[in-house]
Amino acid sequence: MSKHPVLLEISDRIATVTLNDPERRNPVTGNDMIAVLLETFAKVQADPQVSVMILTGADPAFCAGGDIKEMNDPDSVFRKEPLAAAQSYVDGVQRLPQALYNMDIPTIAAVNGPAVGAGCDLTMMCDMRIASEKAKFGEVFLNLGIIPGDAGSWFLLRRLGHQKAADLTFSGRMVGAEEALELGMVLELVPHEKLMGRARERAAVIAAKPPRAVRVAKRLMRNAERMDLPDFLNSAAAYQALMHQTEDHHEAVAAFIEKRKPNFTGR
Repeated sequence: MSKHPVLLEISDRIATVTLNDPERRNPVTGNDMIAVLLETFAKVQADPQVSVMILTGADPAFCAGGDIKEMNDPDSVFRKEPLAAAQSYVDGVQRLPQALYNMDIPTIAAVNGPAVGAGCDLTMMCDMRIASEKAKFGEVFLNLGIIPGDAGSWFLLRRLGHQKAADLTFSGRMVGAEEALELGMVLELVPHEKLMGRARERAAVIAAKPPRAVRVAKRLMRNAERMDLPDFLNSAAAYQALMHQTEDHHEAVAAFIEKRKPNFTGR
């Protein structure tokens, strides 16, 4: 495996995070991938110069999910008593959905190849997905006699609705890029060589917005998933009152009136 299982590049308010264990198709177990991803996500979240994150994999795959060979190892935690195995999920892969869900910046999965099991779920944890023609998706846990232990079902239901999520979960079948587009799993399908360029184009649109407003809008969307309408309206009113006091809001209004391009500073 590469000395750097996760690569991070930050440019023009866009963070690009690349899973970088291509020889093994970028699995999230059997290596240091989870720990380094968590460190990387925390760094990106804490950086006020970042407004949007792209998550992708080093070719030829996006992410192979869990390492099946590790599951077959009699000394692995999966073969030990159930409480230890459950705790390994809590302390390990289940920290990924928590980290991505709690990020205040929008996230785009640029799916460059197969995204299988936990890899498929990782794409669903992002706000948006753009797929290469080489992308494939598989919620394959039942094929191995296990279930999505990483919050995959929680995200899949919200992204696709019950019926489509049930089909993919219970069949364990692989979905090609074109069908993924039809199902609404991805926002857009592009030629493989244009994937990252297109992802950066979409990210650049977000990065051009007022940085604080972007993060607050993401928080508001997160609140909308779990609040009833009265509580949500109170939350929206409070956030909006704060936004009216920002320098970027004043600059946006002035630029609109003066018919010029705004200069946002994140203040």
